[in-house]
Amino acid sequence: METNIRDIYEKKSIYDRIAGNPYVGRGICVGLSQNGENAVFAYFIMGRSANSRNRVFTIRDGELFTEPFDASQVEDPSLIIYAAARSFQNKTVVTNGDQTDTIIDGLKQGKKFSEALESRQFEPDAPNFTPRISAMLELGKHYSYQMSILKSIDADGSGCSRQTFTYPGKPGLGHFIHTYVTDGNPIPTFQGEPERIIIPDSIDEFTEQIWSGLDEANKISLYVEYINLKNNTGDYRLINKNQK
Repeated sequence: METNIRDIYEKKSIYDRIAGNPYVGRGICVGLSQNGENAVFAYFIMGRSANSRNRVFTIRDGELFTEPFDASQVEDPSLIIYAAARSFQNKTVVTNGDQTDTIIDGLKQGKKFSEALESRQFEPDAPNFTPRISAMLELGKHYSYQMSILKSIDADGSGCSRQTFTYPGKPGLGHFIHTYVTDGNPIPTFQGEPERIIIPDSIDEFTEQIWSGLDEANKISLYVEYINLKNNTGDYRLINKNQK
């Protein structure tokens, strides 16, 4: 079957990537705004269980955390409460679990992004074996970013597949990686290379595309940040479905 080269390199809006899909799980978007001025990342969480839905995003000391919406209702905090985004020197790390700390600690020891993740694997939540997804933005004159997924090699969780993707910053181009294909039982794991998306210049436009595209019943929280590459100043948007 003949493949059109333009189809391979097609970019879609993040809205078109997620709208109509009931459950893509947790997702990370990274890229460069169309005007080339801002490094961009976004992280969102979804949930089906009461324990998963009992969460909000919060900023503490300039870092992004998940925390309980109602602490009295927390059943198991081990996989749902963590630092989601932290920075070290000129690098910003965003992940879907406590491997954020693993990567930051590794960077402080002189390890590379993929090396820091060698001690980790997918989450121990059989039968789903939720992948650990991570990204690292390296800010500077030659902005680039890496994305990683650690996932089970089979339905039994007998081993871990480690995939790392490295991209140069290109105006208007971003990549999107998420934990699941869609809803299911067990939930099917994300497959393939991170999906190509369009990164607009407007942080509000990008935020709206993501939040409106996510399934209303299952979306929980969203964080979007634009970092100006000239002066390293950041602008962010944070949305929580649960409001105190």
